[in-house]
Amino acid sequence: MGYLLDKARERIGYAEYDRLYEQYGELEKISFDYAVAEREKEIQVLRYQGEWKDLGTWNTFSEAMAEYTLGQVTLNDTCENTHVINELNIPVICMGCKDMVIAASSDGILISDKEQSSYIKPYVEKIQQQVMYAEKSWGSFTVLDVQEDSLTIKIVLLPGHGLHYHSHEHRDEVWTVMSGSGRAVIDGEERKVRPGDVLTMPAGCRHTILADSELKVLEVQLGKDIRVEDKCKYEMPGA
Repeated sequence: MGYLLDKARERIGYAEYDRLYEQYGELEKISFDYAVAEREKEIQVLRYQGEWKDLGTWNTFSEAMAEYTLGQVTLNDTCENTHVINELNIPVICMGCKDMVIAASSDGILISDKEQSSYIKPYVEKIQQQVMYAEKSWGSFTVLDVQEDSLTIKIVLLPGHGLHYHSHEHRDEVWTVMSGSGRAVIDGEERKVRPGDVLTMPAGCRHTILADSELKVLEVQLGKDIRVEDKCKYEMPGA
């Protein structure tokens, strides 16, 4: 473990779990083999005695699935050897599908012959779009709507967790509490929040929200320059 932590510090400058989890999406997309193993000057190899299956493609992943479907999926009786993963809140119905893998999420939809699914990488690399869903150490977020001057996100905070105390220079934010209970801190002032509460944070305002129970919040970002980089973090008041 110490070796891996040292390599993390060497390549990215830190190795703390929370920070790695929080910024995982910003890290360079490169395998451990290419980034570390092939560059080692001294290395040892041990023979592995157990079973091994590389789940690097949709086809091999489907072979490891216990069921043919995951999520809201209906396969009619004409489908053969077809696996479907549906992460959306809408149903997927398949008819007459044979030897296929289908995956639907907020980031996109894949419909492929199982053999061809192994060649998806170069096509995915050409796609440039905002991340629509991500799991974080504090919970998760889902992008619901993207407009030229606004972005709408559903935030789910786990009990005992919260967002960083932060501000934005180029955008305003509006939070609507959908469910759960917690506390918001806005420019150093703390207040309890509950379903139905609406909080408005203009650009430059320091703010955060903390969950006492699982907390679901609808966040609307408003501005001409909405970017992930537009975020300045601070120490919590009294910390």
